[in-house]
Amino acid sequence: MRRYRPADIVDAVVIGSGAGGAPLLARLAAAGLSVVTLEAGRRWSPPEDFATDETEQNKLFWRDERLTTGGTPLAFGRNNSGIGVGGSTLHYTAYTPRAQPDDFHLHHDFGVGVDWPFGYAELAPYYDELEAFLGVSGPSSYPWGPPRPAYPLSPLPLNGAAQLMARGCDALGFRTSPAANAALSAPYYQPSIGWRPACTNRGFCQAGCSVGAKASMDVTYIPLALARGAEVRPECFVTGFERDASGAVTSVIYRRDGADERQRCRSVFLCAGAIETPRLLLTTGLGNASGQVGRNLMAHTGLQLWGSFDTAVRPYKGIPGALISEDHHRPADADFAGGYLLQSIGAMPVTYAGTVARGRGLWGEALTRHMRGYNHVAGINILGECLPSPVNFIELSDETDARGLPKPLAHFTAGENERRLTAHADKTMRAIWQAAGARDIWTFDRYAHIIGTCRMGDDPADSVVDRDGRAHDLPNLIICDNSVFPSALSVNPALTIMALSLRTADRFLARVAQGDI
Repeated sequence: MRRYRPADIVDAVVIGSGAGGAPLLARLAAAGLSVVTLEAGRRWSPPEDFATDETEQNKLFWRDERLTTGGTPLAFGRNNSGIGVGGSTLHYTAYTPRAQPDDFHLHHDFGVGVDWPFGYAELAPYYDELEAFLGVSGPSSYPWGPPRPAYPLSPLPLNGAAQLMARGCDALGFRTSPAANAALSAPYYQPSIGWRPACTNRGFCQAGCSVGAKASMDVTYIPLALARGAEVRPECFVTGFERDASGAVTSVIYRRDGADERQRCRSVFLCAGAIETPRLLLTTGLGNASGQVGRNLMAHTGLQLWGSFDTAVRPYKGIPGALISEDHHRPADADFAGGYLLQSIGAMPVTYAGTVARGRGLWGEALTRHMRGYNHVAGINILGECLPSPVNFIELSDETDARGLPKPLAHFTAGENERRLTAHADKTMRAIWQAAGARDIWTFDRYAHIIGTCRMGDDPADSVVDRDGRAHDLPNLIICDNSVFPSALSVNPALTIMALSLRTADRFLARVAQGDI
């Protein structure tokens, strides 16, 4: 890894090392640019730091307090973002389905929401590249969406919940498929990185993978970026910027070991996620000529449905999301815009106990009695569309954190479209679980994946960045994370964030080659 001095003027500073920051970091470094990534968290060593202990791995979740309000207040913590080199991919479950082509033109199809400024065709080559590079395990033939290459590795084994979901769906005529998971079903070789071992079915995918089988950024794009000359600077919390007379960013200010430091640069890539990205812009007053920073907050509808079975399920085993169905991507009987996917879910015991406590209100002895049946429970959940609404947004609160910075305050109220979609999914999942033989069925209403607070668009009046991620009013500031999504997409966001990251890097490098930067 090359090390740059703060006085050096590097070509780019990348803020954040997760799904948005790491791929473009590697791409820029490969092109010969001098790049530094500033990451708020530590650099972890998976074999040494990722113990098989749920509570111990809470260190991977963003624990700084975030305030929440509204008719449907969002839960924070493990729900949405992570900390450490690799960002949220340290604890994502590696579920990596592609968005469908019609996900990108929701307004065109339904007259609500917002269309993306480009479509599926521009991301498809990056999806191909990512699946090959990460070593995604999945079916040889995927039954939904346009034709695409086969996944490079065969599917991971179907765990108990996946087998039960397949049984219920088969009985009702719903198609299922082994899910695309960025976790290796066999050893996999990556140039400049070497061999990564296969998944051991340890089940800790919702936390750190100790063997490196899960394609988190710390074992994929970060090593590639380091091999190509990038610098990754951990435990550096960005607090502000310096600008020249024209308004362009000239330095990034960050706090390390209690002291403020700065890194001079020509361009900045802000990849801190859909809460910290708008928080930093609102704190510094940058990029908000449109008044849209923090607006259009979305969160996937993520209803979970659980049931108990006579047979042993052992929900801690295997990849948590082993099976998928996209038969409800655009349901024929829908009274709502958009749609949802279905996935089987497994959960470790402490995580499941927290879900029971919050979802069923069981505590003490009642919770203990329920948990005695833990090995016989299985779940399904949805990832569904969420429409942007003016009542949903991020702003700065009057409270400050330990660094003296304003805490973010999230306003969120589920709209009529989200309520109708959730009701449809509830009915669908209940039918599946009943057909699979479940008893004691119950639901946990939740919202996942914070999205959309720095919208991408062609009109500077109603968006923050253009189709290439450049801030409309500050061209050397580029945003690349889920905050720029114009719509939520009815699919897990990780793969699309990475695809957008590579596209953003390529568009930037094309402008560099043309002398536009």
